[in-house]
Amino acid sequence: MTIVVRAVPWADPDGEAMRTAQQTEISERYGVPDSEPGPKPTAADITVFLVAYDVDDAGGSVPVGCGGLRTLDGSHGEIKRMYVVPERRGTGVSTALLAALEGEARGRGWDRLVLETGDRQPDAIRLYEREGYTRIPNFGYYADSELSLCYEKKLAPLTG
Repeated sequence: MTIVVRAVPWADPDGEAMRTAQQTEISERYGVPDSEPGPKPTAADITVFLVAYDVDDAGGSVPVGCGGLRTLDGSHGEIKRMYVVPERRGTGVSTALLAALEGEARGRGWDRLVLETGDRQPDAIRLYEREGYTRIPNFGYYADSELSLCYEKKLAPLTG
């Protein structure tokens, strides 16, 4: 399996399919159709959206994950809609996506990323903690959400 991560427009069909799958899974885990306490991401507020593809030797590709960045201010942003299809979890897709998102953030001069995940998403919690994200007090729209866990990671500047 070769993973390739590409920036796509918000309306890209592969990106839409990944976001729909992510929202379906979240709805099933939490038992409600919409558990997000803040505004949903849109083309207007997502700075970059990435889709991870499983590329075969013949050049065919299948979308297997996604993630986006929302600008919060001139020096930091928020990770939104991070998702990997269940059958590809544990294969490095999430690590590749997270590294690509961090690279995009560094390329914009950001020195910090924040994110929110839910308390019923142990796989996401493990990923973020393993990749150097630390718990912070719930921020913004998540401040009063009992289901939310918020994290941050300080980013080293690009070198070279």
